Amino acid sequence: MFHFKKVIFTSLLTLIIPLNAFADVAGLVKCSESSAFNKRLEGSIRKLEVRIKKYESNSPPSLALTQQIERTKKRFERYSKSELLCGKDGLPHLVTDGRLDHAAEFILPGILFLYITGWIGWVGRTYINKISMTSNPNEKEIILDVPLALKVMSSGFIWPISAWQEFKSGDFLASSSQITISPR
Repeated sequence: MFHFKKVIFTSLLTLIIPLNAFADVAGLVKCSESSAFNKRLEGSIRKLEVRIKKYESNSPPSLALTQQIERTKKRFERYSKSELLCGKDGLPHLVTDGRLDHAAEFILPGILFLYITGWIGWVGRTYINKISMTSNPNEKEIILDVPLALKVMSSGFIWPISAWQEFKSGDFLASSSQITISPR
C-alpha cells in the first residue's frame, strides 16, 4: 500500500510541477545567426541577378528587378534585426508559447484579429437587429440598406463597450423562451 502511494505521489508531482526548458525553442536560432537564412538571402539575390542579365540595363524589366533586389535585401535585413527565430530551413518561425518577448509575433496580431472579427460580427448583429424593426426585413437582408450599414459600421469600432453594456442590461442574450428547440 505504501509503495502505491509513493507511485501516485511521484506521478502527480511529475504532472503538476512544470519542467522549465531553457534551451532554444525547438532548435530555432536568431535569423541573423542562421547560416541557412543567409544562404537563402544569397540564393534569392543570385536568382534575381541571373534574371536581370537577360535584359538591357535601364530597361523597365531591369529596373523592376533592381527594385525587387533592394526590397529583398531590406526584407532579409528586417528579419535579421528583429527577434524572429529561424529554423534549419532558413525561414522565420513564429513562436506561440506565450512568452512576452515574442508577443509581436502572435499575441498582438491574435488580439487584433479577435477585435476585427468581433467588429464584423457586432456590426452584422446590429444591422440585423435594426432592419428587423422595418416593414420588409427580408428584403433588406438581401439588398443592403447602404446608408444604415455605413452608419452601423462607423459606430462598430467601440463594439467591446457596447457589448458589455448590452450584457449588463440583459439585452445581449436571448431568454430561453426565445430559443427554438427542434423536436427529438
